[in-house]
Amino acid sequence: MRSRFLPLLSLVSLCLLPLPAQAEVVSPSMKLIHTINGSIAPKSVRSSGDGVISAHNMMYRHSVTVYNAKTFELLHTISDSVSLKDFGFSKSSGNYKGAPVEGTFSPDGKHLYVSNYAMYGKGYNKEGTDTCSPADGYDKSFVYRINRSNYQIDAVYPVGSVPKVVEVTPDNKYVLVANWCSYTVSIISVEKNEVVKVVKIGRYPRGIAISNDSSKAYVAEMGGNRIHVINLQDFSTSTIPIGSNPRAIVLSPDNSTMYVTMNLSGKVASWDLVNNKRGKAVKTGNAARSLAINADGSALYVVNYKSDTMSRVRTSDMKVTQNIKVCKEPIGITYDVPTGNTWIACYKGQIKIYSN
Repeated sequence: MRSRFLPLLSLVSLCLLPLPAQAEVVSPSMKLIHTINGSIAPKSVRSSGDGVISAHNMMYRHSVTVYNAKTFELLHTISDSVSLKDFGFSKSSGNYKGAPVEGTFSPDGKHLYVSNYAMYGKGYNKEGTDTCSPADGYDKSFVYRINRSNYQIDAVYPVGSVPKVVEVTPDNKYVLVANWCSYTVSIISVEKNEVVKVVKIGRYPRGIAISNDSSKAYVAEMGGNRIHVINLQDFSTSTIPIGSNPRAIVLSPDNSTMYVTMNLSGKVASWDLVNNKRGKAVKTGNAARSLAINADGSALYVVNYKSDTMSRVRTSDMKVTQNIKVCKEPIGITYDVPTGNTWIACYKGQIKIYSN
């Protein structure tokens, strides 16, 4: 006789079967939508967040180029030539050229700040190099301020030797500049329009990220293994032991996590800033250089200089979700929030734009 309990037991057995694994959410593939050519040699690119992208073309083109973020049209080409005497440097007669390397936009949208790897002209005869120290006595350089109403240089600031990354605090109070060969960070007061503090960092300071509340700046010591944290209230410092050869830094939108490219290992490392502990890391390619983060903090975009690739990294588990061959020697990257596009600076003379 058939047991009347069988249906119940069968139902229980079915309930105990393992559930199918949840399908992994895969982001749409990034696609190349435009390539910009021309008289450019961009070391970096930067989104303004309000419709334009700047590219900084170093001593190879002596220019900053500015593009429409939606149409990719070239809007402005700004020469790095200035008369320092016109800005109060009476001992510097004649015109001088710079070498735009990095740039950043002020939060009020009025200015673009650009660092110059070196200066060229009378009195400047010891150009810095990538291997250097303060004892070498290389020429000091300048940061330019470009007025966005007319895209003309309207202020210059003397900083250290071989300035690279430049960032503005969200409250528009300070501009911070990493001086590669001076081993320092120059802090410019926007209100006073002058350098008000120089902070010693260590060998080869480079990447800078600033907290949303403008209270802290995080600076990568690329020649060491630390991130230096500058208290922007009193300029005191502390350190985070991130690991060897950190280069670029971004913060998550809520500032709970710091992401850092580790150039020699080709990895991106994360650090939990709330609990002050190391997070996950992921290998992206050879010579992980610049990185950017999208608007909601779910993805990082990393250029791998010696792999000729760009990697998209999912921040929830620090996994690479896409690797793309982009160009020879990709060196700079920026994420444009309004369009959702990623712009990549190719050292050999191109800008590649990818949809997300």
